[in-house]
Amino acid sequence: MRELSVENLARVEGHGGITVTLDGKKVKSVTLDVHEGPRLIEQLVKGMRPEDDLNVIPRICAICTLSHRYAAIRGLEKALAIKPSEKTQLTRDLMMLGENVESNSLHTMLLALPDFLGYPSAIAMLNDYADDVKRALRLKKFGNRVMEITSGRIVHGENPVVGGFGKYPSKKALEEIKVKSRELIPDAIRVIELFGSLEYPAYSEAESLFMSVNAPKKEYGFAGDTILVSNGKETSAEDYKKLTNERVVTHSFAKRSLYQDKPFTVGANARMINMGKRLDGQAADFFKEHYSDKWLKNPLYNDLAQAIEELWSLEHMPEVCDRIGSLEDTPIEKPTRTTGSGTGAVEAPRGTLYHHYDIKDGLIDVADIITPTAQNLDDIEKHMKLTAERMLADDKKDEEVRLGLEMVARAYDPCISCATHMVTLKRI
Repeated sequence: MRELSVENLARVEGHGGITVTLDGKKVKSVTLDVHEGPRLIEQLVKGMRPEDDLNVIPRICAICTLSHRYAAIRGLEKALAIKPSEKTQLTRDLMMLGENVESNSLHTMLLALPDFLGYPSAIAMLNDYADDVKRALRLKKFGNRVMEITSGRIVHGENPVVGGFGKYPSKKALEEIKVKSRELIPDAIRVIELFGSLEYPAYSEAESLFMSVNAPKKEYGFAGDTILVSNGKETSAEDYKKLTNERVVTHSFAKRSLYQDKPFTVGANARMINMGKRLDGQAADFFKEHYSDKWLKNPLYNDLAQAIEELWSLEHMPEVCDRIGSLEDTPIEKPTRTTGSGTGAVEAPRGTLYHHYDIKDGLIDVADIITPTAQNLDDIEKHMKLTAERMLADDKKDEEVRLGLEMVARAYDPCISCATHMVTLKRI
């Protein structure tokens, strides 16, 4: 038996591994192993007040901190029968646009792009692609700034609360976002043009199902009360368990999800497949130019989908800022009941995120969180297995197979810490 081992799957968030077991050229198994132990957050918040839950839940992740906070807020508000004001909703939309720019710029340019261009890291790209690395950092910095303005801090901001905001953005801050978002549109377009010019290896191609929220008013967006599936089905977010069907596997601390006994995909690619025709502005033009049936089969196109989505987020910021600025500040809405249940579904950059709560007499009785990466894990394994089989059939070297597997895993932009680094190729 010969083993090819890489101890760190670089450029992903969290600690996990890939193990491929081979018998000659036959792939016996491919597993994505999550080594991080469970942090038991769902049990930690049991018995807490809803406002205290929000101090704990976002600590699941520092990158998707606002997505977790927003999903929790949506679930808690449903349980407590709270209807947020228009200004509250628009400010939440703005914070999600900021997080999308921050996260998508990080993943596309600094984590995924080095694979396509043959570099081990973004730092190694500096001699040849310094302008593009700087471009990514500008976009990420701006996304962080929007998150800071709306939530109070770049990471784990406490300003968004159940029922509203502690403080709304000032007109000066909103104007800053408007001006800067317009300035950065050429940078976002360059990212799309760069990823649109790349060659996407076809080894991982296979039919998949795609799942995302259904944004209201037939618009593109990052939150909704129903879930769209690419097979034409639409389901209430309250029935999320029927969509995700979580189960435990022996090789991972992270649970897995299947829909109708099949793997499925969540993320930017799924959002584009389900809602891409709703895009407007230049983002719509680029979607029409680049979208093809390949997106339905090849997970690597998630990178291009993120790039287009980043542009859409920038294009929408000025309008959202204007609408926020035109409205009077509203007080924090209070609960109208102390016992109830609710599920919040939002589109984190990595895909659909669910936070469900049962509240009894003002305290949390049940909390259930299902992350995008936990939903993607089975689909990642499926596409990695195909990649290994096809690359080995083409007599690719071990190093090439390893890179092919890593590219598939990284394309999903996995947040392994949320779902709770190594590639091992075992030859028998």
